[in-house]
Amino acid sequence: MLENSPNQLNQRGPQEILRRLVVEVALGAVLAATGLVASVNAQTILPSNSPNSSNASGTTVANATNTQSPSAVVAAATSQPDNRYRIGPGDVLDIRIFNRPNLSRDAVRVEGNGMIRMPLIDTEIQAACKTEGELAAEISRGYIKYYKNPQVDVFIKEYHSKQVAVIGAVNEQSRFELQRRIRLLELLTFAKGPTAKAGQTINIVHAPPTLACQNPNEAIEDAATAFVSYKLGETMKGLPASNPFIEPGDIITLPEADQIYVVGNVFTPLTIPLKEPITLSRAVAMAGGVKQDTKKDKIRIVRQEPGTASRREILVDLSAIEKKHADDVALLPNDIVDVPISGSKSFMRSLLGTVAPTVSSLPVRVIP
Repeated sequence: MLENSPNQLNQRGPQEILRRLVVEVALGAVLAATGLVASVNAQTILPSNSPNSSNASGTTVANATNTQSPSAVVAAATSQPDNRYRIGPGDVLDIRIFNRPNLSRDAVRVEGNGMIRMPLIDTEIQAACKTEGELAAEISRGYIKYYKNPQVDVFIKEYHSKQVAVIGAVNEQSRFELQRRIRLLELLTFAKGPTAKAGQTINIVHAPPTLACQNPNEAIEDAATAFVSYKLGETMKGLPASNPFIEPGDIITLPEADQIYVVGNVFTPLTIPLKEPITLSRAVAMAGGVKQDTKKDKIRIVRQEPGTASRREILVDLSAIEKKHADDVALLPNDIVDVPISGSKSFMRSLLGTVAPTVSSLPVRVIP
C-alpha cells in the first residue's frame, strides 16, 4: 500500500484513514475488556485455598490456618479434663501378660499405700493414681530385662477406692462407688433427688488425702476447703460454679429446711419447710385457711428465743392484717402458729397430733 502513487493516496486517503481508526478503536475496546475480565478473575481466585494457586502468600495462610504446631496440640489436649478412672487403694485388678500365664495374676488387690507386687520384679509397683494403661506400661517396663516387648493388659475387676456418701434430705440416702468422675448434680440423680423438706443449701465435706502420690500443695488446699457449701437451687440448675466434680471420700449432706408449724383451728394443720421467707397470713393460707368460730384477733405465735430454752408468745390480729391495718409478721425458724377457737381446745394436744411422728411406723434397726 505504501507503493501506491501519490494520486491514489490522495483519492482514498480520508476513507482509508477513517476505516483504520474504527478498526483500531474496536480492537482496543476488545483488548481492554479482555484485560478487565482477567483482572476480575485473578482477584476472585487469589484468596482461595486451591492447591493449584501459585500465590505463595496464599498457600502459607492456608497452611497456618489448617495446621497446628505440636506444642499447640499438646496444650489443647492438656486443657481438656481427664475423666479417666485412676486406680486407688482397695481396688482389685486382673493383670494379663501375653504368652506368660505363669506371670499373669487374678484379683490383685491394691494395698493401702497404693502399691502392688508382681513376679520377678523385685520392687513394689505403684498402682495408685495411675490409669489401667499407665499401670500396664509400668509393669511392661519391669519385664523388659527378662522378655522382649512384653505385652501387658490391666483390668479393674472391682472398684472400692472411690466411695462417696449422700445423706440428709434426699429420697435415697446411700454410699456410691464411683467408676468414673461425676459432678454433684449427676450424683443427686442417683440419690433420687432432694426431698420436699430439703433446705436451700447443699454441703460437701471433703475427706483428707490418703494417697502418697497426691500433690502436697493440693492436700494443703483441700485441708483449707474441707467444707464447702453451695446453693441447692443453683446446683439443680447445673450452674458450673455450684456443680463441682465429686472427689473420693466426699460426704454430701442436704440439711432439712428450718420449719414452722401451723396448728389449731385451720383446715390442714401442717409443718412448713422454711425455704424462703414466710409471713403469718401466708402460713395460715398454706394450711387451708381458718375455720369458723376462729378468734382471728388473737392468733398466737410461740417463738423460742435464740440460744435459750425460754419461749415467748406474740399475739397477732389476723383480721387487721387482712384489712391492711397492720403489718404482716415474718415467721422465724421453729415458730408455732396457734389459731385458737372459741371454747378453745387443748393447744398441746393439737401440736402433738400434728408434729410428733407415729412411733409404731418407724423401722427397727439393730445396732451391733
